[in-house]
Amino acid sequence: MPKNNPTSLQTPLDEYLRHLPLAKAERERLADAGSLAELHRRLGGDAPAALDDAALASAARRLAGGYGDELAAAGALDADAAGRACLAAAPPIRRTRVIPEPWGSNLLLRAWRRLTGRGCPPAPSRERPPASWQQLASLRRLVLMLLMLGPTALATWYMMDILPCCDWSSAAFAGGAPNSPWHSLGTALPYLLEGSVLTLFALLFGWVSAGFWTAVMGFWELLRGRDRQHVSAAGLGSAPIPAEARTAIVMPICNEDVARAFAGLRATYESLAASGELERFDLFILSDSGSADIAAAEQQAWLELCRETGGFGRIFYRRRRRRVKRKSGNIDDFCRRWGSQYRYMVVMDADSVMSGDCLTTLVRLMEANPEAGIIQTAPKASGRDTLYARMQQFATRVYGPLLTAGMHFWQLGESHYWGHNAIIRMAPFIEHCALAPLPGRGVFAGAILSHDFVEAALMRRAGWGVWVAYDLPGSYEELPPNLLDELKRDRRWCHGNLMNFRLFLVRGMHPVHRAVFLTGVMSYLSAPLWFAFLLLSTALMTAHQLLTPQALGGGSGAFPIWTPWYPQEAMLLFYSTLTMLVLPKLLSLVLVWVKGAGAYGGALRVTLSLLLEMVCSMLLAPVRMFFHSCFVIGAFLGRSVQWKSPRRDDGSTSWGEALRRHGSQTLLGLAWALLVGWLDPRFLGWLAPIIGALTLSIPVSVISSRVGLGRFLREWKLFLIPEEHETPAELCATERYTRENRRSAQGGAFVRAVVDPLGNALACAMATARHGRSAAIERLREERIEHALAAGPERLDGETRLALLGDPVALARLHLRLWEEGWENWLAPWRRSLGGLYRSGGRPPAALGEAKPAVDGVRLAG
Repeated sequence: MPKNNPTSLQTPLDEYLRHLPLAKAERERLADAGSLAELHRRLGGDAPAALDDAALASAARRLAGGYGDELAAAGALDADAAGRACLAAAPPIRRTRVIPEPWGSNLLLRAWRRLTGRGCPPAPSRERPPASWQQLASLRRLVLMLLMLGPTALATWYMMDILPCCDWSSAAFAGGAPNSPWHSLGTALPYLLEGSVLTLFALLFGWVSAGFWTAVMGFWELLRGRDRQHVSAAGLGSAPIPAEARTAIVMPICNEDVARAFAGLRATYESLAASGELERFDLFILSDSGSADIAAAEQQAWLELCRETGGFGRIFYRRRRRRVKRKSGNIDDFCRRWGSQYRYMVVMDADSVMSGDCLTTLVRLMEANPEAGIIQTAPKASGRDTLYARMQQFATRVYGPLLTAGMHFWQLGESHYWGHNAIIRMAPFIEHCALAPLPGRGVFAGAILSHDFVEAALMRRAGWGVWVAYDLPGSYEELPPNLLDELKRDRRWCHGNLMNFRLFLVRGMHPVHRAVFLTGVMSYLSAPLWFAFLLLSTALMTAHQLLTPQALGGGSGAFPIWTPWYPQEAMLLFYSTLTMLVLPKLLSLVLVWVKGAGAYGGALRVTLSLLLEMVCSMLLAPVRMFFHSCFVIGAFLGRSVQWKSPRRDDGSTSWGEALRRHGSQTLLGLAWALLVGWLDPRFLGWLAPIIGALTLSIPVSVISSRVGLGRFLREWKLFLIPEEHETPAELCATERYTRENRRSAQGGAFVRAVVDPLGNALACAMATARHGRSAAIERLREERIEHALAAGPERLDGETRLALLGDPVALARLHLRLWEEGWENWLAPWRRSLGGLYRSGGRPPAALGEAKPAVDGVRLAG
């Protein structure tokens, strides 16, 4: 293995000193050190004698050289029991019991226990007395059921009457035995097909009807602007938050874009500071990142965030070493360690941004509504520039308020929780909302994936309300930049909702939240149902064309000849269904006109944008239907899903990727069109929106992902949203910080944590595996160091990287040895990461005090 570069004109000691963040005089004083080990011992100075690792003893001095007296003055730099430097990245632990309740969803097992006299554990009792709004909520839901079932029954009866194949009257079934088996099969097949079509039609029409009435009531609520049962900030006032009402803002992250996540955190923190209530809040960054590069970047980003905002002692960071149960496990871990110190918790995603006014209002709402366990905001989507994302932002901004307000009208305090941008009452959450794994084997067992709906159901089961403050401003999120990224997210959500349906029969669940589990499943199960409906309709048309009564030898036998086709009645039913799909969008447009269309580009442009969005939705809906059908079928076939963090930038889709992902849909569309055209060209008009969308899926996916087209339409004020017309200060700050962070990106955070003098000192101070001495631990450390030196950063496996990053002793020893022995496989990548700075022969900015250290590619804006 090549070590020292023989062509280098400087010794390792000279090169190390040149990059050591020290004043010039001190650097010159240390130049006469006989070796790098002696240099570190002299830097360590009065380090404890027991601390015999030279590089570890010097970590505190290296940090002080890079950051001056900031860390000591803030009380962030400390030492552990062994005298090793450590940064106070998290507050002292005050443990609380967090015990999940085992699920009792197996009806047969519960019945067997009762029969054998063993009984079942009692269902959790409700802590809170019945609220005043519950009777009104029950009445509203009864009205919703009538509104759904009445039109669905009428439409199904009408559909049965106009289908062209079968006569369902009692007279149709009178008659003798069939003439032959072929005749029996030919006459029974249309009834089987038509019965299946009618069943699917009833299910899907009821599903569409539920969305329609939800939007209608949302329109009514927003138009009149008041609801006696609404959780609203109106009239709440701005009294100071009580000192005991402390709130933790928690952001669970896992392999996220460091630049974007920490930019949003900084914007949120600064807005909260401007509100004057910062003393009532602490912010926790809870990392589950499994990449050593990203984890090292997060550490640096946390330190820079605290320095830039003065947030030491108020902004905390922790990366779990044992990552279980994904996001819900991360939240559980926070509740177990620090939850008892706070009355409330606000959960944010990596792409969340919240204003200080929104956060303080949420706390005041919880104080004013002591029966509320969760209050969910309605986040506004913004921040994307691709055409696809801008269309989705426009759609959620225009249509979303109607649906959210409508859901609130029907659900009241038994509403949804979406897992982020919401405030939670800590005590009942810790007591009742810990999630046990689902029992059994297979892809629908194990850790719960879509935890938010389940936590809301458990909170309501304990008697606490779950509300949506749909009119509260200052809550923001981002959407996937293109269709394929959205579908990747949908696959995770689909799998999670299918898992959640196993909890439908858990004892004590409120009927509304059982319905939430059902609607979560139907959100994705409706896709294969629509697909099956279309395929069966095509099969019914095929039977109508090929199995004519003449081919069956006339109309005698057990079944009469088929009824005639009534196209006029069919068109009436089609337009009735289309009205239920389109009218909510038109009501949204009317509401925008009434409230003021200026923020959407004006009445003309918002109308044109809505029409274009409707056309694009028609092109995208069949593609989503195809993918969602594949997701559902794949889940039931046992295909597992990987939960990876979504993309946080404006990424476009290449033609090659679109061909791979949409090629099968294009072939299906072409084959479907040829089949229907051969059987009956008149039927092509009915299926043209479906077949055409599948055939055009490749160009639609690629073109809609383009940033240039999205920005061009923004210049023409199409798909404009209020956040683009007049951008809130928090979003402006997030965009500015993200842009500046990425502009100064370097990359290779793990290499810097191992090689760079200051980066290594920071990583050693933030490492969490602070073991004592033992022969086994020492042997494992030496094995890891030898393996790391020989493999280099490019060939070092991820598990070893994380183990080194978490162990301050191994990290310090590796740092010293690669410098002493000149391991070029480590030094060369580090030099390349410094770029022109290293080639110019100058000292690093941190050593000169000219700039701040870079974060994994991120130098946080000053």
